[in-house]
Amino acid sequence: MRLFLGLLFAMMLTACAGPQVRGTGDLGLVIERASGHVTLVDTTSRQPYARIGGLGDLSHASAVYSRDGRYAFVFGRDGGLTKIDMLEAKVVKRVMQSGNAIGGSISQDGKIVVVQNYTPGGIKAFDAATLELLSEVPAEYAPGKFSKVVGLADSSGNRFAYALFEGGEIRVTDFSDSKQPTTQRFPAGLQPYDGLVTPDGRYFLAGLFGEDGVAMLDLWQPEKGARKILENYGRGQEKLPVFKMPHLRGWSVAQGKAYLPAVGRHEVLIVDVATWKEVGRIPVRGQPVFVMARPDGRQVWVNFAFPDNGKIDVIDTLAGKVVHRMEPGKGILHMEFAPRGENVWLSARDDNKVVIYDTMNFALLGQIAADSPSGIFFTARAQRIGF
Repeated sequence: MRLFLGLLFAMMLTACAGPQVRGTGDLGLVIERASGHVTLVDTTSRQPYARIGGLGDLSHASAVYSRDGRYAFVFGRDGGLTKIDMLEAKVVKRVMQSGNAIGGSISQDGKIVVVQNYTPGGIKAFDAATLELLSEVPAEYAPGKFSKVVGLADSSGNRFAYALFEGGEIRVTDFSDSKQPTTQRFPAGLQPYDGLVTPDGRYFLAGLFGEDGVAMLDLWQPEKGARKILENYGRGQEKLPVFKMPHLRGWSVAQGKAYLPAVGRHEVLIVDVATWKEVGRIPVRGQPVFVMARPDGRQVWVNFAFPDNGKIDVIDTLAGKVVHRMEPGKGILHMEFAPRGENVWLSARDDNKVVIYDTMNFALLGQIAADSPSGIFFTARAQRIGF
């Protein structure tokens, strides 16, 4: 009996000395664009738990997650691709894969990470486990001419949709055979500048900078080709000054309606997603950049381009109007909701902090120091298509 108790005690001590066992569903990271760091955060405690440096140029950086949320893949502007272990809080591997990159995505089965590049124009696919290069698809739209790639988003069946800025195309590349991918090409319009996949994964939409309107491709029926919707979406005949192009990935779909940032105007557009026709507009206090819906769809939070980038407007989708206005900090760049929407995290770049607000009563819940924070990415994204 004494021997048994001794062995049991020893096992308990060994267990206590080992690494903490925990889930990953409430973790995330904050991009610190000025210093090449990321801060790892716990969204339940609303506290940071680690900081990792040496990630290069993180201006306009983004991140995606493995299916289990254990690993983050961070895409740097300098072409760096970094794999981070969120539990051990360390860099697993880092590769320099291009001269100028602008984000990436991860396949439906979680086995392939794809990066979109400006220089050289095209996409590259990497093994998610090893970061081994699997294949490359150049964005050649005419003999010897290569385009910047924008709007890359994952779709079903290990397909990825994206747009070519100079090439004026939407492309869909199928990585079912990761070393020999196949690509479909669809004319889209002049200078598509960003893109998104709708929450159900059916449509890929690309905003057009060179003309008004949005190009839309039905990913369930790609053989029908891309068509233009919202033909008045853009700067219009007046060619209004645009201080910052809105992010299409920041569009929101809630209650059967899409909420879009108007280009160059102090408005949020409301679009019926059944018909893709505009059905309303909501005045706001600046040129919208991100228009983000709370997970339940009841609220839409809006941030703005300079000089109004210290403001936030909150829209109640049931009332169809702004119900709360706030000025939470200087240079509000990004927003991320907690997985169930009880709070929202805002990066205040010029205040060097992230601020956290209750979405019901708008009370300030806390703040986290960060060096010029920009993107905020929670592990809950691992379970969403198009992210």
